Amino acid sequence: MSFTEKPGNREHLERSDDCPKTVRPRLAAGSGSSSLSDWAQKKIADMILRRQLAGGESVVEGRLAEELTVSRTPMREALLRLEGEGLLVKQTGRSYTVRKVSPSEFFQSMRVREIVEQEAISLSLKNIPKQSLLDIKETIDKLISTGGVVEDFWDADNSVHEIFCTHSGNVVLSNIVRKLRVTTRLFESSNPFGRSKEDCAEHMEIIEAAISGDVKLTKESIVNHLRNLQRDVMESLVS
Repeated sequence: MSFTEKPGNREHLERSDDCPKTVRPRLAAGSGSSSLSDWAQKKIADMILRRQLAGGESVVEGRLAEELTVSRTPMREALLRLEGEGLLVKQTGRSYTVRKVSPSEFFQSMRVREIVEQEAISLSLKNIPKQSLLDIKETIDKLISTGGVVEDFWDADNSVHEIFCTHSGNVVLSNIVRKLRVTTRLFESSNPFGRSKEDCAEHMEIIEAAISGDVKLTKESIVNHLRNLQRDVMESLVS
């Protein structure tokens, strides 16, 4: 998925001097560094995927710990996990950079996604509760009719692609799909291509095909979606 927000809505993605200072969540008594590292990991991942930290930008442990008011140990754990997820790249000492995905890596990853996500559909479709698919359909219907903020579109995108992985019964396959989606999302987050309406329509086709129980049609719909995205990205890059 990829989209860009209308002028005036960029506060969802970019830094603003008017943004309130980050406040850590209150932790229950007995909570240790693990809870703080979980929070820091999610917070930094959100900053990356909302382009508050751009591809190639330096991330220094001490500076970020101070900014997020988190001590060094949980921050170090969070950064190590984010490196493992493919969002950060380790540099010298205790510094990282936000992973920058090239167009070549994006297109190669998308081609592999076509293959593995079709397999996920083959393995999962008979196992997915129909109500789960209907819930996703309802979410997409709301986005089509009323719109939403950036996070709403990404949440819908995650729901559509994750449901097949979740019910595939193949942990290795699921992990491959999720890592590929991190790669393609990093590229899309850095290079918005303005196709939220198209994404919603294509996601609806995928989910409606899945609700019908037609494996072949569901696979065709997801390949159509991924190839349309690649086409639009290519057109944007060469224009």
